[in-house]
Amino acid sequence: MSGHSKWATTKRAKAVVDAKRGAVFTKLANLISIAARKGGDPAMNFALAQAVERARSVNMPKDNIERAIKRGTGEDGGQAIEELVYEGFGPAQSQFVIRVVTDSRNRAAANIRHIFTKHGGALGAVLWNFEQKGVILIAEETWQGAKLPFDDFALESIDAGVDDIKHEDEGIIIYTKPEDLAKTKTWLETKKLATESADIEYVAKEKLNLSEEDRARVENFIEALEADEDVNDYFFNVE
Repeated sequence: MSGHSKWATTKRAKAVVDAKRGAVFTKLANLISIAARKGGDPAMNFALAQAVERARSVNMPKDNIERAIKRGTGEDGGQAIEELVYEGFGPAQSQFVIRVVTDSRNRAAANIRHIFTKHGGALGAVLWNFEQKGVILIAEETWQGAKLPFDDFALESIDAGVDDIKHEDEGIIIYTKPEDLAKTKTWLETKKLATESADIEYVAKEKLNLSEEDRARVENFIEALEADEDVNDYFFNVE
């Protein structure tokens, strides 16, 4: 769990095997449908463009993507999808914010509650320790290929409106205000820097250090979240 949690989820999505492909496609289709509520044209809807980009990165068929967009815009008359946020305490008092995209609020609530309880946690108020930020990831391979001096790039990015920037083993993490996410991603494109992901996330203000045993328990909890069909994303405060 070193570094940013999104590295792990991005890598898992891109390494999806055939046995899990259907479940991944279902999650991404729901994400696309939610984003498409604000407009079905990715060129005019940043959130939709990002969702479609994620779907393409795991080779989701074009027909699936188009159906998901029509579902979100209401063109197909299908069952409504909604986005929900749950918060609570995982193993060892770790704090989690879980983003759910579902066509069944009752099923999602029951499943999330069961996952927390099974792993020794409980739903509860933790959002006070999180703030929403735009978060952009640039893979280390992409960064190295750009051959840009980090210090110079960091200064230039701050001038461009970035709040913070970090260089981890897996790559570059850029933090922005939520409203500046699209603008910052466009600026990175002018630098020929492709992004691994760009999304509005819940970022913990205070981090928690755990023993190896407790970290293993948190990993098991995360695996249970990822296996749930309605869980779209999750954020936590473990260092």
